[in-house]
Amino acid sequence: MEKWEYKTIKIQLKGFQGGILEIEDFDDKLNKLGEQGWELVSCFSTNAAQGYGREAIAVFKRRH
Repeated sequence: MEKWEYKTIKIQLKGFQGGILEIEDFDDKLNKLGEQGWELVSCFSTNAAQGYGREAIAVFKRRH
């Protein structure tokens, strides 16, 4: 039976009201985790107010 392990990270969004993702920093984090065998499964932002987010949540998995 295949087994998986999961990892969840939070990325702080920038901007006065949030909602701005610094792509280069995010790509660096994704690439470092990818080198360790982690695969991105899902990514979403948390809702602070009026549709703006303060952080992005990224969920990864890899075979255990």
